Amino acid sequence: MPEYIRVCEAAARAGGDVLLQKLGKVEAREKAPADLVTEADLASQQRVTDIVLDAFSEHDVLGEEDSPDLPQKEAADFRWIVDPLDGTTNFVHGVPHFCVSVALQHGPKVVVGCVFNPISGECFTAEAGKGAFLNGRQIHTSRVSRLSESLCGIGFPPGVQGDSPDLQAFLRALPKCQALRRTGSAALNLCYVAAGRFDAAWSFATKIWDSAAGTLIVSEAGGVVTPPDDAGTCLESGHFLASANAELHESLLEMIGI
Repeated sequence: MPEYIRVCEAAARAGGDVLLQKLGKVEAREKAPADLVTEADLASQQRVTDIVLDAFSEHDVLGEEDSPDLPQKEAADFRWIVDPLDGTTNFVHGVPHFCVSVALQHGPKVVVGCVFNPISGECFTAEAGKGAFLNGRQIHTSRVSRLSESLCGIGFPPGVQGDSPDLQAFLRALPKCQALRRTGSAALNLCYVAAGRFDAAWSFATKIWDSAAGTLIVSEAGGVVTPPDDAGTCLESGHFLASANAELHESLLEMIGI
């Protein structure tokens, strides 16, 4: 396990270095309506992939920017899950809030995770059963247990529609929570819950690479994470409802209507 977390952090930091080198120097294209990708996404993913496979050649890698035309392989026992640039729209516009997310899955569980913001230098890490850390200092979720006192991080899917579950949850939460924040990075929303900055965060539209590392980090910081819907587990769907504690989580589930 110590070797896994060392490689995980090294890969995330290396991907972040790539992003810094390319910040302000690349153009974006749409891979789907309102869903951007850049050369930086691809270069960061390649750098992360090279590092983890150099250390563990028998492992698999699942990255956000993998081509759908790649041949399917027999599943390995270990799989690295990579979002090389979470917050691409922020990156394209020069908004300094984006990150690299790297996690290692063993069987049905994530065993290590790292989320690195290259602008702030903040590196969130966690190992299963060993706690969550920010730049080497252990972190914990907040003690806020009432909706009326909660600051929540939210997200919307690209090209959000009026019937989007994320939009409907936002409308229900707006009059009940202290405040809501749309930051543009699901992975950092989760890490902010882990660090006690946000009291909760949720998304019905994220994928496995957005949330794999962050959900482990929240759980290891003392929070509660479940899917916000009936789309299977967080690891299967990528959807999540993360809360600082069980009492707040129950209130959020009731508010969202699960």
